[in-house]
Amino acid sequence: MTSKVTHIARLLKWGRVLARHGALRGIEKDRNAPAPVKRLCRIARFGTRQPREPDYAGAFQEIGPAAIKLGQALATRPDLVGEGPARNLLTLQDSLPPVAFALIRERVEESFGRPIEALFSSFDEEPIGAASIAQVHRAVTTDGRHVAVKVLRPRIREKFAQDVGTYEWAAAHLEALGGEAMRLRPRAVIDNLKRWTLRELDLRREAASASELAEAMKGIEGYAIPDIDWDRTNGSVLTVEWVDGVKMSDLEALRAAGHDLPRLARKLVLTFLTQAISSGFFHADMHQGNLFVRDDGTIVAIDFGIMGRINRQARLWLAEILYGLTTGNYRRVAEIHFEAQYVPSYHTVEEFATALRAVGEPMRGKPVSELSVGQMLDGLFAITRDFDMQVQPHLLLLQKTMVMVEGLATALDPQINMWDVSGPFVKDWLRDELGPEAKIADRLREDLGTLARLPDLVRRIEEKFPPKGGAPEQAPLPEVDLIWAGRSAREASGKPDVNHWGGYVVAALAGGIAAWAVTYWSILG
Repeated sequence: MTSKVTHIARLLKWGRVLARHGALRGIEKDRNAPAPVKRLCRIARFGTRQPREPDYAGAFQEIGPAAIKLGQALATRPDLVGEGPARNLLTLQDSLPPVAFALIRERVEESFGRPIEALFSSFDEEPIGAASIAQVHRAVTTDGRHVAVKVLRPRIREKFAQDVGTYEWAAAHLEALGGEAMRLRPRAVIDNLKRWTLRELDLRREAASASELAEAMKGIEGYAIPDIDWDRTNGSVLTVEWVDGVKMSDLEALRAAGHDLPRLARKLVLTFLTQAISSGFFHADMHQGNLFVRDDGTIVAIDFGIMGRINRQARLWLAEILYGLTTGNYRRVAEIHFEAQYVPSYHTVEEFATALRAVGEPMRGKPVSELSVGQMLDGLFAITRDFDMQVQPHLLLLQKTMVMVEGLATALDPQINMWDVSGPFVKDWLRDELGPEAKIADRLREDLGTLARLPDLVRRIEEKFPPKGGAPEQAPLPEVDLIWAGRSAREASGKPDVNHWGGYVVAALAGGIAAWAVTYWSILG
């Protein structure tokens, strides 16, 4: 177990890096920040030179891989870090200098137990991308297929476990301060980060996620997932079909290829809504580097290390919230927050509906270039404190992805109106899920399922309460005080056992008399 001194030393080291980038200034000025945290920030920045404009992204980049992932998670939390830092963290690039090819070769061969030449006829030594967790190389399989091979960095699992352990330690101490720190639930945030990164560090899970998403999106025109080469995939290596296309970040190349950018923007939004609301399973790392556009306009997604999942009830609430905001039905949006228990019951629906109106009304009917989903989330976060709303960790990935999708869609089409694009989709989905036919189908499915389980329930009841056999029921037996039972009771009560030796003497005499009697009668017989 890591010692307290080690945790503190790491935090001070990271604090110095944050201070050099001016990233602690906002915490010191925040009136809601706990006083002990402010004192630690002053200690960490003592003697450092700070830039005029804080560079949060640069600080997290310098600290290392786990900090990059933490920074990406905090980019979705303007309520926790502030609006300016959240916007700055959205620019955080998950990239690091590549490791030497000799180490990559060693990792591939060790994980498969075979020479790299037995798997690939060619393997480019220069990576096409190097992120905090893994790097990607282009290769050709022995049967002639062009593929991309993702390989984990050496010792990355150990490094992540070490850093995340310190994050957990710090979050626990922060939450113990109570008040605002407790409401923001930093331990839950770090726990989510830990689970995300653990999934990313097992490339078999990433392959399975890609396969599941491909199945969920089957039949959706204009969206594709690369095929997985399962024979060349394990926990440390992932091999997928090579994608030929233009990166969605390269707007000039997209225009030169003749793509309709506003159409691409609408398709991107609708495919995200299909994943998040219809399937409840969505690609949660939809930045520009992970999306390509083929010649025929098909959007191809890569990198499935971070995936989001939402259950059906949460999706129904989410869809109703989005639709309520687009139509101005703030009363229903407020009711959903109370039904989901996001807002404590001692507040009133009417007051919360008014607060929501203040957030939603200025946005309706305006393009993203003027107002945005990101600003809507900022507004919603601003009222959470007034209504004692705790952070919902299961929605953090969704919030992060919504901000990403909005940024991509706006880059493709600055005049896109997210409400106009999402409104009809959400309305149709709600009609299908909440309409009379859907309610009847749900009730039939539940009732038939209950009926089908009845025989098994009866059998379990019979096993628990079997029928009486032919033997007569035993008459009640008199209770007998056992020596050891009395002793246990006395020990449990903490009372002195004054008759401890007396009990043994009586037991010995009784045993001796019984043994003598048995011997005597056996001789007589």
